[in-house]
Amino acid sequence: MTTTNFKYSVGPWNVHEGADAFGPEVRSSIPVDAKLRKFKEIGFTGVQFHDDDAVPDINDLSEDAIKVRARELKQELDGLGLEAEFVAPRLWLDDRTIDGGFTSNSAEDREFAIWRAKRSIDIAKELGTDRLVLWLAREGTLCAESKDPVLGLQRLREAANEILAYDPTIRILIEPKPNEPIDRSFVPTVGHVLGFAAGTNDPNRVGALLESAHAVLAGLEPSLELGFCLSQGKLWGVHLNDQNGLRYDQDKSFGVENLRSAFNQVKVLMDNGYGKNGEYVGLDVKAMRTQSIESSYAHLENSLKMVRLMEAKVRKFNTELVDRYRAARDYEAIEMYVMELLLGEQ
Repeated sequence: MTTTNFKYSVGPWNVHEGADAFGPEVRSSIPVDAKLRKFKEIGFTGVQFHDDDAVPDINDLSEDAIKVRARELKQELDGLGLEAEFVAPRLWLDDRTIDGGFTSNSAEDREFAIWRAKRSIDIAKELGTDRLVLWLAREGTLCAESKDPVLGLQRLREAANEILAYDPTIRILIEPKPNEPIDRSFVPTVGHVLGFAAGTNDPNRVGALLESAHAVLAGLEPSLELGFCLSQGKLWGVHLNDQNGLRYDQDKSFGVENLRSAFNQVKVLMDNGYGKNGEYVGLDVKAMRTQSIESSYAHLENSLKMVRLMEAKVRKFNTELVDRYRAARDYEAIEMYVMELLLGEQ
């Protein structure tokens, strides 16, 4: 029976100033505490954090001060009825990570990346979550010969092992992306994530967070990537959004480009009990540059509505009818049934 226990999460960066690679900021900044209140009002119960979202100016603070700041944030979240989904070290903005963090050619820079990862774990523990997300933004190459790929992956595995050893309860969720801001990633897909996890010192604590747009950027179908992870018991987080083909990472509102794929993403999650172990459905979507400050949250509201509309469609899905079509190999009938379902004709 198809059910859902979905909880929804969002990150502070999903309400942003609108700057991109080709233009400056177009909206004013909104304080994080105001964002948190609005998230709760919209219907989110979880918040995703980078380490410096949770603790600004983290590089200038002592380890004890970082924990104190994290405790203060925990009190604020508790007061709003929110909880932290995960903490992720932001390793792509600092000067010391311009050539990658864990795979940098500089030993000093690699040490800094490990320091930030360990501080992220400290923050996560104070916030009450055991999830550490690694988006390996610059862990790859800008120049094909700039890094030895074997050595790069060995360094990445050493970093993962050091993170696992730092706290015996922390779980690592790797969020793969095939390119951008680098041109070639060492861990570009969830298949690579699971293969990489198998070589760590504790594979049971290394899993995947899949983003819809990142799968599209790899030329893959997000629902099948979700299914691959679910079949291995390794889908520990999702970022639902949309993407118009093999372009830059667009983070469009969920379902606005690929409606049938959106349906199948929600369907595979619901059919396989995603969420029963407390996993969140995250919405990693960006507001268009043309949106005003007054409509800064519309993309989140729209995406949440789209997921819930797809949930309703999945519940209406006539499994017995489709099973008969499958038995007869009448796949044209399935095609038309699904299209009529999505268009409100069923």
